[in-house]
Amino acid sequence: SYGMIEGDSASSTELYALLSSLSGVPIKQNIAVTGSVNQFGEIQPIGGVNEKIEGFFDVCMRRGADASYAVIIPQSNVNHLMLKAEVLEAVKRGKFSIYAVSTIDEGLSILTGVEAGKADGKGNYPAASVNAKVVARLKELSETARNFSHRKPAAKRKPATGKKSQ
Repeated sequence: SYGMIEGDSASSTELYALLSSLSGVPIKQNIAVTGSVNQFGEIQPIGGVNEKIEGFFDVCMRRGADASYAVIIPQSNVNHLMLKAEVLEAVKRGKFSIYAVSTIDEGLSILTGVEAGKADGKGNYPAASVNAKVVARLKELSETARNFSHRKPAAKRKPATGKKSQ
């Protein structure tokens, strides 16, 4: 527990931020995210899903309901939803959306508006996909690190003799 923060319900959010940074594909700023992620990219359930959705909704309404807002939650939390009537009405009017996802790739596509991309049999992603851009950037960083570690050391200087040159 970290005071008001418990568990790892922000781990998917952190991964989305990393993937956005690596790919150079921006994330929409009108969507909140909650959900834990495992090592397979599967979104896991979190506690307090109703409170998290309603809290974000309340903040959005205070800022002005002239825009559309959304929240991404774990698919496995859908059965736990018991939202107040005000939230349900906003969903019906199209002013608030709730997306339930099972994988990081599903959420990534929603957050970026760009297909995350599915690897083919050889592990290659469609060129325009977020995942292809992530892989390209990781290869670029790997090459930079390889080049840095293989560079030649600077030429050695001769030791100073203590004599002043004229």
